[in-house]
Amino acid sequence: MAALPAIQTGLYCEVQTGIRLHYALCEGPAPRATVVMLHGFPEYWGAWRDVMPLLADQGFRVIAPDQRGYNLSSKPQDVGSYRASALMGDIRGLVRHLVGADASVFLVAHDWGGAIGWGLASQLPELVKRLVIINSPHAIPFWRALSNDPAQQKASQYMNWLRKPGCEQPLVHNDFARLDDFFLNMSGAKWFAGEVREAYHAAWGQPGAMTGMVNWYRASPLYPPTADDPGAAKLKLDPQQFMVHRPTRVIWAQDDIALLPILLEGLPELVPGMELIEVPGATHWIAHEKAPEVAHWIGEFFLRHDA
Repeated sequence: MAALPAIQTGLYCEVQTGIRLHYALCEGPAPRATVVMLHGFPEYWGAWRDVMPLLADQGFRVIAPDQRGYNLSSKPQDVGSYRASALMGDIRGLVRHLVGADASVFLVAHDWGGAIGWGLASQLPELVKRLVIINSPHAIPFWRALSNDPAQQKASQYMNWLRKPGCEQPLVHNDFARLDDFFLNMSGAKWFAGEVREAYHAAWGQPGAMTGMVNWYRASPLYPPTADDPGAAKLKLDPQQFMVHRPTRVIWAQDDIALLPILLEGLPELVPGMELIEVPGATHWIAHEKAPEVAHWIGEFFLRHDA
């Protein structure tokens, strides 16, 4: 059996003035299309370590950046630098520099990366050929659930803790024990051990990374209510402004304890023609738990476009 394509790291791209993203690259000998993969919290490009070679083996050029604030990418420390427009601009710049000025790509996104993926598909659809979302809520169902659903409000309370000033210190304390728990408390996360755990700790320990990572939460207007703040309920969003008209497949692990099934309600009206794959026995970290299946579901959807 031939070896899978290797992942290259240590690659950089200036995506906007003063913002440089580190990225990993994996490609076979004759890739026919580019896939960009966007990670979420508290990960880095290594969220896709097991999936990238499997996609490259199917004939794709796969690019996985460390998003702004993470690992080896630029880490502005002000909250305003993490607004959605700036984060989407990073990925637009990455595509323009690495693929082409007028290029479009296949996009895969998880967690906070999914927030950027949904935004690009609705606001900059010319950039996205096809979209695969993995356990990341579309803005409208998330807004509705954070405003009205007690179960999702409770499940999302960790967001308010991460928005607090100074939360960086307890996250770093005791060798990142609280961040480890983001993985371990879901399902034991057998994949999160040894060299993988060491690589995550190295990413979290980069100067400025902890503030950059939690600033994604501080900059977002979508968060659950508190005693003195209605949170997402104070927003007035027009669903028509968040419509996605790009071919989309949503992969949803059913044992996600942070993002509940209510977040799928109403999604077909916002994403006409979308495909949904619900996966029992998998958690929020499905890309680690079921990498071969995830790579197959992504590749089959994208190859269908090429065919």
